[in-house]
Amino acid sequence: MKKLVLTVWLTGLAFWAQAQALYDPSAFDKKYDGLLKHPGVQIEAAEAINQMYNYKFYEADKEFRWLRVRYPSHPMPYFLMGLSEWWKIVPNTDVTDYDDRCLAYMDTTITLAERLYDISENKVEPSFFLAAAYAFKGRLYSERKKWAKATVAGKNALKYFEKCKNNTEFSPELLFGDGMYNYYSQWIPENYPLLKPILMFFPKGNKTQGIKQLETTANSAFYTRIEARYFLLQIYSMENQYDKAYDLAKYMTEQFPDNPFFERYYARSAFVRGRLAEAESTSKDILTKIERGQSGYEAVSGRTAAYILAYINHLYYKNLSVARENYQKAIDYAKQTNSTDAGYYLSSVLNLGKIATEEKNVDLARTYFKEVMDKADRKSSQYKEAKKALDDSKKSRREERRKRRE
Repeated sequence: MKKLVLTVWLTGLAFWAQAQALYDPSAFDKKYDGLLKHPGVQIEAAEAINQMYNYKFYEADKEFRWLRVRYPSHPMPYFLMGLSEWWKIVPNTDVTDYDDRCLAYMDTTITLAERLYDISENKVEPSFFLAAAYAFKGRLYSERKKWAKATVAGKNALKYFEKCKNNTEFSPELLFGDGMYNYYSQWIPENYPLLKPILMFFPKGNKTQGIKQLETTANSAFYTRIEARYFLLQIYSMENQYDKAYDLAKYMTEQFPDNPFFERYYARSAFVRGRLAEAESTSKDILTKIERGQSGYEAVSGRTAAYILAYINHLYYKNLSVARENYQKAIDYAKQTNSTDAGYYLSSVLNLGKIATEEKNVDLARTYFKEVMDKADRKSSQYKEAKKALDDSKKSRREERRKRRE
């Protein structure tokens, strides 16, 4: 009996010791010197990352926090938590509610990565996280038009990016940085001439090469694959490559059906491509998710979806009441986002004027056309259309008065 008790006690002690080793954070930190390429860690992180991109932040956060318990001295968990905060900003980058948390997580990532850099023989992994964290800080600062801070963060990102650039094991992930730099370092001065003096301190880029590098990353990287696709969607649209934008947006919406950014781009690119049935069903889905308060679905996606539905009902179904209702929704969403000088707002008001004209409501139509002329740039198509419609209305009124006098 004593032997049996001793055996059970020793067995229990052994299990306790194993459990202590299993859940001892320092043991994990020592066990895995390189987490980025460790298959087990990738498997653990993959599901949480997918949950994050599908806007299931609560589920993703639980796994990220578990990774933080397991690897408290490693920058990876903090970087992922910071990335999660960034994706809460993505649907409407004017929202600043998540800025502080995002920047705090990136600062912690930088602190831990610097420590890891100092003690590690392999400098590639800490350099990767330093480059990534500084890049995201620069990305957020540029959204806030804090150009000096964005420039400093960008230079730091490039410095650490160069330190890990020649490591072939990380090449798919690192190619993301190359692609981003090549494209935007040429795109920014073309579209923001005032920033040219800042970019004089950076190497020259190549947009075509940048797109190819991002496409390679989008197909072969693990951690940066979705980020590359996020940027490619915007780049394809800016470069008028609508077929590529449509194909990628549709695929990403199938992979992450509750991601408002991807679904919004799918609705828009399907609309531009003339795939009206897809654009209509996707736009309805977006508005339904907004109405039920689903995470990430808000006014920016709403104004796109409402305008698409209005346009289809106006010009294809000739259902003026539904068109009018959705044009008004697009206007309301645009007001919520302070974008009354943007295309969706102006086109919606203009088209309400056209509907009012069709319905012989001349005074209401004139009100809409004047609103467009007040808000639109004089060189814009909306301004020119509104001015012509208003001139035609005045001419028509003069003609009616002349006929009455006769």
